[in-house]
Amino acid sequence: MDVIDTDRRWLVVVAHPDDEVLGCGALLSRLRDVDVVHVTDGAPRDGGDARRHGFEGRSAYAAARWREARAALDIAGVPDGRHRGFGVADQGAARRMGEVARRLAPFVARAGAVLTHAYEGGHPDHDAVAFAVHAAVRDAGGAGPAIVEMPFYHAGTEGWVRQRFLPHPDAGAEEGLAFTPAELAAKRRMAACHATQGATLSSFDLGREVFRRAPAYDFARLPHGGDLLYERHGWNLDRAGWLAAVRAAEAELRAGTAP
Repeated sequence: MDVIDTDRRWLVVVAHPDDEVLGCGALLSRLRDVDVVHVTDGAPRDGGDARRHGFEGRSAYAAARWREARAALDIAGVPDGRHRGFGVADQGAARRMGEVARRLAPFVARAGAVLTHAYEGGHPDHDAVAFAVHAAVRDAGGAGPAIVEMPFYHAGTEGWVRQRFLPHPDAGAEEGLAFTPAELAAKRRMAACHATQGATLSSFDLGREVFRRAPAYDFARLPHGGDLLYERHGWNLDRAGWLAAVRAAEAELRAGTAP
C-alpha cells in the first residue's frame, strides 16, 4: 500500500489543535475525503496555560484554540461538518483512553486509513491518542483500516528530538511528502492561524512531513525503554501512571463498561 494514498477515505486523529498542522498540514489539502478529530480541546484543566496566554479561564482558551483549528482547516479545505472535537482536557487523555477508543469506533468503521500519532513517549496525550486509535481499529473486527503514523517529538540525550520516528522493527518504510511551493505557503498560513501556539510551532520544520505504516505496538511497554519527555516536563503523568492507565483502559474495553 502506498502509505499516503490520497484516494482512500482518511480519518485524521490528533491530540491537540495544531497537531494537524505540524504533522500533516500539507497532506490534508491533498485528501479529497477526510475527517479530522481533535481528541483534546488544547486547554489543561489547571488553567495555567490559559492565564499565560492572557485568557481569563480554561473555557475561553479552549474556545480560542478551536477557532484557530477551524481557521487552519478551512485553508486545507476541511469543512466544519468533517471536523469533530471530543473535548477532553489537555494532559487528560490518558485517563480516558477507553472512552476515546469507543467514541472513535464509528469514524474508524467508515475509514480506509487512519492517520495519527506515533507512540513515542513525547506527550501523554499523543501516546493516549495512539493507544485509542489502535484499540478502536483492533476492536472493529475484520481487516480494519490501515493505521498510518506521524512523528512529533520524543526525548533525546540532549533534549527534544523533533519530527523523527523512533526505530521499530515492525514499522513500515518511511515516506516523506514533497511539498509544492504553494503547499508550503498554505501550511505556513495554517500555522499562523494557531496564534496561541506560535512559540511552539516556531521550533518545528514546517517543510517536513513524514509518514509510515504503524507497527502493532505493545502499549504496556514504554516506547523506547526509558526516558519519557513528559516526565521531564511534569505534564501530569509519569511512567507508572501511563502503564496503569493502559491496564485500566484495556480492562474497560474488555468489559465494555461506560467511562
